[in-house]
Amino acid sequence: MADLLGPSDVRTLAESLGASPTKKWGQNFVVDAGTVRRIVRIAGVAPGDHVVEVGPGLGSLTLALLEADARVTAIEIDPILASALPATVALRAPEQAAALTVIQDDALRVRGLGDGASGTPPTLLVANLPYNVSVPVILHFLETFPTLERVLVMVQSEVADRLAAPPGSRTYGIPSAKAAWYCDVRRAGNVGRSVFWPVPRVDSALVLMQRRDVPLTAAPRETVFAVIDAAFSQRRKALRGALASVAGSAAAAEAALRTAGIEPLTRGEQLGIEGFVRIAEALPGIKASR
Repeated sequence: MADLLGPSDVRTLAESLGASPTKKWGQNFVVDAGTVRRIVRIAGVAPGDHVVEVGPGLGSLTLALLEADARVTAIEIDPILASALPATVALRAPEQAAALTVIQDDALRVRGLGDGASGTPPTLLVANLPYNVSVPVILHFLETFPTLERVLVMVQSEVADRLAAPPGSRTYGIPSAKAAWYCDVRRAGNVGRSVFWPVPRVDSALVLMQRRDVPLTAAPRETVFAVIDAAFSQRRKALRGALASVAGSAAAAEAALRTAGIEPLTRGEQLGIEGFVRIAEALPGIKASR
């Protein structure tokens, strides 16, 4: 068993490093061992899995992942925390220390992880994500690392609602539709504010994402995502008007919608990912093939 971090451990460690949580990097450190073990359990981490963790901070979740005998590649933007993490793991989980690789970088710039500690590409993303970049980080990793089979992230509760929302719901929007391109998504539980230091002003939740095949289409992902962005740029607008920017005109948008078998007065919030794919296929220059 690893010696996981508790509330006093987190504060003592931060003080010893001269580090304090910053809003710039959206840092809220988990101080509850039960919470990080719960995350590992829900994520289905198994011995030998190669897990990529974004924003490990002081190492609360990192230690729990290593305790499950996973191999961990941790990506940390804060240079002080990145340099301190190996020593924390060596002290508190010495038998698993060799299974950790730390990369000091902005997660949104990471394009390759090399072999890391495992010699194999990562198959899971498990992280307590900074609230201010959670959706971009998730989408970036799903696109950049097709070997990721499963994602379990802790995010702001409202973001969890948006990611897991079905078409037609009040919270369905750009994050919901883009996440659905890659995964089946569901909320996997709530997280109390008291497990963090500092205590955030918002509630948190867990989101579980299971990779599935992307839609079968000749339309590039970039075109599908451009259609999604345009469709939700003015939520109250019908698609005929909302898609004029990507189609060239409202008339061209209407023609594409009719070709896709979608009523031009439909709103974006009513469409699932398959509907956006059909629209992208119908836009000029896109040859549909199924």
